[in-house]
Amino acid sequence: MKFTKLQGTGNDFVLVETSDERRDWSKLALTMCDRHFGVGSDGLLLMLPSSKADFRMRMFDPDGSEAEACGNGIRCLARYVYDNGMIDASTGQISVETIVGVRQLKLYKEAGKLVSIQAGMGEPAFRAEEIPVGIEQGREKIVYIKNMMSYPVNVDGTELLLNLVSMGNPHAVCFQDSPVADFPLTVIGPKVERLDIFPRRTNFEVARVLNKKEIEVRTWERGTGETLACGSGASAVAVAARLLGYAGDKVNIKLLGGTLKMEWDGAGEVLMAGPAETVFQGEWPD
Repeated sequence: MKFTKLQGTGNDFVLVETSDERRDWSKLALTMCDRHFGVGSDGLLLMLPSSKADFRMRMFDPDGSEAEACGNGIRCLARYVYDNGMIDASTGQISVETIVGVRQLKLYKEAGKLVSIQAGMGEPAFRAEEIPVGIEQGREKIVYIKNMMSYPVNVDGTELLLNLVSMGNPHAVCFQDSPVADFPLTVIGPKVERLDIFPRRTNFEVARVLNKKEIEVRTWERGTGETLACGSGASAVAVAARLLGYAGDKVNIKLLGGTLKMEWDGAGEVLMAGPAETVFQGEWPD
């Protein structure tokens, strides 16, 4: 089975082009994503035919669970179809069907080379059942948002204020004043991921605002662990930062693997732009 290894800001994926819907892809993700006995990646990307868009994408985490959204992964898929001449590059646009809807992507080139891919990440959601999170809410939309911001939890005797938002998948964002490098993410991250209030677990981001246009972030991804970058996580941080007044409509999210450029005007869809590159191609002894 042929595969391609790609990465977007250090978030790496194994991509397989297929039309096979019956295979146990969760089982394959467990073996291919393993960094010692497999190819090694943060997820297994499937590129499938679509009746609604140019392509369809599914993504499986290294623990075999299927993710609803993946911002870096969808940019990697766009890179793959561009490199392999599978779209009309002159239009600079690609549509991709995902579990949470069709996403639109734009390709940006300089001197004939693809340098950045902007992906529509969908609209953020704040209803408890949409995240999902076990918190009681009122009926008005403003109440949903207010209740989701700065929600206190206690983890190992430490109080954290979580800002809860869905980007098609659940996120809990925690802002702090000290450098994110100092945060014990490998200890706290898995405990936040599995807090009782999150029936489907959650992704967890720890963030520090550097200024109105820059935020540094580390991410603990549900089903994966700490990664060098997370596109949906960067989106959640940008949304929470704007709602709390920490940032404006545009903000750069500085991750361990690079920087993602985020845009959100407080309503509508979040836009994310960043690089994606092919690492290598290979064959899996299927």
